[in-house]
Amino acid sequence: MVRRILLGSQLRRLRESRGVTREAAGYSIRASESKISRMELGRVSFKARDVADLLTLYGVTDAAEREALLGLAKEANVAGWWHSFGDVLPGWFQTYVGLEGAASYIRAYEVQFVHGLLQTEGYVHAVVTRGQPNASAEEVDKRVALRMERQKLLVAERGPDVHIVLDEAALHRPYGDAEVMRGQLKHLAEVSEHPRLTLQVMPFSFGGHAGESGAFTMLRFPESDLPDVVYLEQLTSALYLDKAEDVAHYRRVMDRLHKDSLSPAESRDLVTKILQEA
Repeated sequence: MVRRILLGSQLRRLRESRGVTREAAGYSIRASESKISRMELGRVSFKARDVADLLTLYGVTDAAEREALLGLAKEANVAGWWHSFGDVLPGWFQTYVGLEGAASYIRAYEVQFVHGLLQTEGYVHAVVTRGQPNASAEEVDKRVALRMERQKLLVAERGPDVHIVLDEAALHRPYGDAEVMRGQLKHLAEVSEHPRLTLQVMPFSFGGHAGESGAFTMLRFPESDLPDVVYLEQLTSALYLDKAEDVAHYRRVMDRLHKDSLSPAESRDLVTKILQEA
């Protein structure tokens, strides 16, 4: 997914530098203006012939540059590991999983429950069965397996830095029985010491805070050409924001959440206290 976005941004940069409209670019590859827009946003697969024709239109004649971009187009169409979960994974969330796996820095604020990257298997099972009451046992197991697979990011050699703010409500709201919740709280206390993870809690005692609009995630990528992306999940779809002004607004909110939440050490102490009282 990230390769699609990277290639799309490169094609947009080349088109704009040549002053070519999307309509003209679409005409050159026998496609619509909206198809060019989707290509530049990384939301469709790329045909090598289309990319080659666009590069010619944009005046890219250097063999090495053409080869690199055509190679990127080929790589962009390779399915990620998550496609094997396609029967339980909606298309709009496949996009997120791909972006999450390519990110170098993940910042998230969560209210309803513990963030997916930090959930135990028992807690995941409880979340899935609560959210998908009509799902078969096989489907539940596959959704649980998908979430556990995502968590390998935390121990990957080149995994991202992760900074998560949990509202204190997520630590008290039960998913599963008491044993499941104790296991989840214990896991949070342990994983909070991971060198690439920063965990903070927004306590009830702070009162109203900057995260009033609800949960969101910010993703940053190692490629300098890619903008940060803000992910907002809804019941049947998701929003992916990458306009500079939108991202800047969410960045300010996240910075305030970091500043106003308990420190990582204080957060670990609170998690431990709640665990002891559970």
